[in-house]
Amino acid sequence: MRISLDWLKDYVKIDRDLSALISKLDMIGLLVEDWEERDSDVILEIETYANRPDTLGHLGIAREIAAVLGLNLKEQNWPLIEIEQETSDLIDVQIWDENLCARYCGIIVKNLKVGPSPDWLKKRIEAMGLNPINNVVDVTNYVLFSTAQPIHAFDLDKIAGNKIIVRKAGESKTLRSLEDKNIALSPEMLVIADEEKPVALAGVIGGEESAVFEKTQNIFIESAYFDPVSVRKTSKLTGIFTDASYRFERGADISFPPQGALMAASLLTQMGGEATKEIVDVFPKPRKNKTVILRHKRIFELIGLEIDEKFTYRTLSRLGFQVEIQQEGTWQVLVPHFRIDVEREADLIEEITRFYGYDKIPATFPPLRELEPSLDKNRKRVNKLRQLLFSLGFDEVLNFSFSDPEEEASFKTKRKPIEIRNPVSSKASILRTTLITGLLENILWNRNRGAEGIHIFEVGNIYFWEKESSREQARIALATTGLIGSTQWQKKSKETDFFHMKGTLESLMSDLRYEPFSFQEKDHAFFEKGHSLALLFKEEIVGYFGLLKKNLLDSYSLDDAVWAAELNLSMLFGKKPQSFQHVPVDRFPSITRDVSFIVNRSITYQEIKEVIERLSIPHLKTFDLYDRFSGASIPEDKVSLSLRFVYRNPQKTLLAEEVDSLQQKIINVLKKEFNFQLREGGTEVPSKVRSKKK
Repeated sequence: MRISLDWLKDYVKIDRDLSALISKLDMIGLLVEDWEERDSDVILEIETYANRPDTLGHLGIAREIAAVLGLNLKEQNWPLIEIEQETSDLIDVQIWDENLCARYCGIIVKNLKVGPSPDWLKKRIEAMGLNPINNVVDVTNYVLFSTAQPIHAFDLDKIAGNKIIVRKAGESKTLRSLEDKNIALSPEMLVIADEEKPVALAGVIGGEESAVFEKTQNIFIESAYFDPVSVRKTSKLTGIFTDASYRFERGADISFPPQGALMAASLLTQMGGEATKEIVDVFPKPRKNKTVILRHKRIFELIGLEIDEKFTYRTLSRLGFQVEIQQEGTWQVLVPHFRIDVEREADLIEEITRFYGYDKIPATFPPLRELEPSLDKNRKRVNKLRQLLFSLGFDEVLNFSFSDPEEEASFKTKRKPIEIRNPVSSKASILRTTLITGLLENILWNRNRGAEGIHIFEVGNIYFWEKESSREQARIALATTGLIGSTQWQKKSKETDFFHMKGTLESLMSDLRYEPFSFQEKDHAFFEKGHSLALLFKEEIVGYFGLLKKNLLDSYSLDDAVWAAELNLSMLFGKKPQSFQHVPVDRFPSITRDVSFIVNRSITYQEIKEVIERLSIPHLKTFDLYDRFSGASIPEDKVSLSLRFVYRNPQKTLLAEEVDSLQQKIINVLKKEFNFQLREGGTEVPSKVRSKKK
């Protein structure tokens, strides 16, 4: 960026010699690559910041110099010679696409004679390496290089219908350039049009049909804010790169267009023109300034230096920030619109450090004020989960949070997904609403590489909209398919099944002391009907597991059955688990009683379990289902269940008569509740357990 020292003095009083000024500019990161003397002026070649479009004009550089030298900016006065007519009476400005043009300002200068610029203006333009053209074009360039706000001038008499319409090109095919060439337009390009045709490419270049020439008398001055991405795309597609597009691409100051139009109109009225009253300012959705909280202690934590609070306040104020004390050691900082690079507290600290001096930062690490991280109970619980699942043969996977909208839709989670503004792919354009989609992709990847048994889990977050707010929930998901364990000469591997997943979840809940928990048969969108259970803790559903539906597996080209589960860790960890209790080793022996009975198939073990637990039988340590049998000797609508009860008194040895009495009480209640039919010899201890624990 070429900067004129004389031009800078219009904004700030500089009394330092050149070498001292260059040293200060280098210190704050505005590197002076070269300089030259020209016509009693000094022209500096300054390398500005890529994310600081405000420094692409003399005003922005002057603001930096004023801050580093402790000076104030000079006040600017832009008087107008006006006529009685209102601008809005002579021109109708309309914005048809508010996303691509957030603000559009304009003013008219009438009765102007187009001709050579005054000498002072020619000198300013030549200092920028340009040739003066005429007073109108030179004024627009002057405003651009002075403030970084691009300005464009139209011949008002060439605007059909006295309308300025900011719209997409649509069906318009071409625009005639100033070089008398046709510029091909695509439908999505933003153009400035009159009632009949496009007259300029928004933010890039004007057209020949509305250009100012020597016989022009009435001028419409445009000063606007255009979307950076739109301008960049237009420049790339057309191959046209201008000083205006260079600035719009990096983000202009949305608060400055009225001031830019006023400057241009004021200069042109000083050259014989007359301005209309009131600037037309179309601003559909005014933007509020960003506010950032700055903590004094955070400055020390980031750079290891104690910086005086007065220096912090003074520096930010001179840079255009409004600083208000919120409480001792904390400021609320209002960020001006021209500082598009400042988003967070660290950005403000970077500004303070620039002007304090990077060379003053010590080369040693600052002392740590907190030696140990704060205790995070949830993290400890997650680590405990991981260790448990590792021991049960599950492997952990990590997947991206991005997901395919089609895959998410097939799972019917009933959660509204959050779309990503700039996705890397249409297949990863939303944030996931379930972890199971990622697990199925992991299973498919491993299946294609010959894995016979895949047992995996993932701990991560899901994201969704709830009313008007975005939500984030911690989840754990498990999936198991194929063989369990490795095949050996003494035994063969077996297929994973319902009991493997259920047992895993039971171990998980017990290990974290979330007891008592229960399972309830409940349909779910992910799982086959009749093969889905809800996991409950304190009467609230914290997760589901079951056999994944075939249509979901088909979409991943998976043939084998997959058992999966997903638990809401945010909900689970929000509840208090049982307190840890130390229990001494039992001193007295236990007594075991088994009972076998026939019951309707529709009765679940969970129902039986709940009835027995409500009885609160003394000395009953554990009970469990150890056998389930159906066959030719059992009616089709019935099933044989065998339960094993273990009794123990921690104070003495139980007598057989005492246990028989307790056992008979249980049998009587079960008969009454479920109409059990006790099998012959049902109270004997069986010699062989025929099936696994459920």
